[in-house]
Amino acid sequence: MKKTLSLFLFLGCFFIGKSQNFLISGKVIDAETKQPLQGASVFCIQTTIGTVVNNEGVFSMRLPSGGYELGISYNGYETISERINEHMEGLVDKIWELKPKEKTLEAVSIVFTSEVKDGWEKYGDFFKAQFIGTSENAKSCSITNPEALRFYYYKKKDKLKVISKEDLIINNPALGYQVRYQLDSFIHEYKTGATESTGLPFFKQLDGTESDSLGWVEKRSEAYYGSILHFFRCYYDSTLNLNGYKIEYINEQSGSPIQFKNPYDSSIYSKTIYDQLELNLAGKIRVQYKEEKPALIYLTEKKLPASTPFQISIIKFLNGISIEENGYFYDQHDIFYSGYMDWEKLGDMLPYDFDL
Repeated sequence: MKKTLSLFLFLGCFFIGKSQNFLISGKVIDAETKQPLQGASVFCIQTTIGTVVNNEGVFSMRLPSGGYELGISYNGYETISERINEHMEGLVDKIWELKPKEKTLEAVSIVFTSEVKDGWEKYGDFFKAQFIGTSENAKSCSITNPEALRFYYYKKKDKLKVISKEDLIINNPALGYQVRYQLDSFIHEYKTGATESTGLPFFKQLDGTESDSLGWVEKRSEAYYGSILHFFRCYYDSTLNLNGYKIEYINEQSGSPIQFKNPYDSSIYSKTIYDQLELNLAGKIRVQYKEEKPALIYLTEKKLPASTPFQISIIKFLNGISIEENGYFYDQHDIFYSGYMDWEKLGDMLPYDFDL
């Protein structure tokens, strides 16, 4: 669905046109032998920014302003991740040590469970719908190495667990990305309907024609507006109203929305000396995005009327979070989504270095 964008909408989020950047560099070595790990991957999770260390284990990258989760991986070693931003010291010429992988108790015990035979044939469509999504963008996605997935069903708990023995490679021709996803685990509990997946996505631009590129620009713009990335960038920049957002508290007892008089009140909204936004919300908020109607597929799946005027999501905050200027926030385990933002999954996800 094409968005109608006003001048205010184009100017609303400060992130457009940012050019500042910062340097991160260092060396990746074996924690035991202290030898360089030539060919180790260094990347910012959920971005297109990454590199490979040289034969001396050394790397260097310049990152756009904001915050990131840095990931460092090497075959046979434990992947490490570390939160970074432009204001942190010690990010130049730093030594990162990787430990050889050891079989955890969980990894040993899972060998003795009954793996589902023909798991992909039985659960593949369900996994794709829950992990990648069911939107038009998600439907265009394909997993190029489904044989890497292993499926386990726990009958007593009525729970499905999916792990991957290697990075999943997911092509998204609608948005023009290939996503390399280090899937730690995907768990779905049938009794509650709850789904949780953990892992590290890394984005790579697909090659394409000029016509492909123009199409990707339009599709990415459509995916961006109304997304959680757009929402947090606008919250950071105090432009929620300009960009078509309305937020309300949810009364925990009645479940009814309560007017949110000032989302920038100093009791919940404050900037640190390093320009991080400290958002001290607790409980649930109702987010309305009024610049675009929900996709017809969503309305059909949720049995909602075609006249539904705008997108509605619920965000539950377990604790306050910190938001960087590029929309990266932490701790990401402290919030849960339902509604439209939850429906748009990996197939509609954009990297943190996305710019219009």
